[in-house]
Amino acid sequence: MPIISIIIPVYNVEKYLRRCLDSVLNQTFSDWQAICVNDGSPDGSDKILAEYAARDKRFVIVNKENGGLSDARNVGMTHATGEYIMYLDSDDFIHPQTMEIAHYMATRDGSDIVSWTYDRIYRPQLMVRHFLHLDTDSVVPGRMHRHYDIDQIKTRVTDDIYAYATEFSHNRWSRDKKWKIKHCQVWKNMYRRELIADIPFIKGILFEDMPWWSAVMLRNPRVTITALPLYFYVPNFGGIVLSAKQLKIMQSVCIGIQSAYGLYERCATPYQMNQWQKNFLWLFIKWAFRKVRYLDNDADRAMARQYLKGVVDAGALNSPPYWWASQLRHQITAFISGKE
Repeated sequence: MPIISIIIPVYNVEKYLRRCLDSVLNQTFSDWQAICVNDGSPDGSDKILAEYAARDKRFVIVNKENGGLSDARNVGMTHATGEYIMYLDSDDFIHPQTMEIAHYMATRDGSDIVSWTYDRIYRPQLMVRHFLHLDTDSVVPGRMHRHYDIDQIKTRVTDDIYAYATEFSHNRWSRDKKWKIKHCQVWKNMYRRELIADIPFIKGILFEDMPWWSAVMLRNPRVTITALPLYFYVPNFGGIVLSAKQLKIMQSVCIGIQSAYGLYERCATPYQMNQWQKNFLWLFIKWAFRKVRYLDNDADRAMARQYLKGVVDAGALNSPPYWWASQLRHQITAFISGKE
């Protein structure tokens, strides 16, 4: 059995797929399997997957009808046999030492999660080039060629994930801000399989990472944190704001909030609930409510009221931890009642 299983959902990424799979193939750590879930992709991705599977038996191809990212990840998990699990989006790619570093730290520290970050130079570089109408596909991040001496990598090991995990982008006043696990993206971590095997992603929603990550944190994992930029994230250059799309985002986030809040009400300690509310829950409530500004018709606004009312009825707004959260609760209740 492989030590690491990396799950790669594939849908309409013919343009980027080879780069993604090459970044796995070029890992300095060799004991892996890549579960490539072809989620009914209508382009030529299936042919590329077949090519790589023929070249290397460590690529396992799973074909299924289109069901979305959550469904693809869940299906991938049922085929994964590794001791550790990683996730990789098929239009992104990883540093050649990612698995080597993550496995070394997991075994050295006895950690359930090893956390890293994404390259914050590469993404803005692509955005600028896109704005200037320059090529973005052939840009190779300089850090892809950097070799890390594993014994010299600085880390922080903790048994209190709530002291470090946050959805805040910036925390100027934190002494440990270098070690913050920022945001919920599942692809920034390697997980011990036993920790996450029975935590599914919610099918059919966008931004499914938040409720999933909230459930993972609740299990009090031991975490090794490194600030290394091992993941290379390719931004979506679309940038089109459509009312229907924003409404779908709001609906998804509200479903995620209700699911996670219900779990925390049932299972969290007071400390876990307090930290999660401050660092995750209210930031997602704020984000969901901001989508109202993009809704351009009465029907969408009526649906938005229903989605937000579900969050209110679940009790998620009962204990605002900040002054701005109290104001936000007032604004949301006014919107729901039609008094905004």
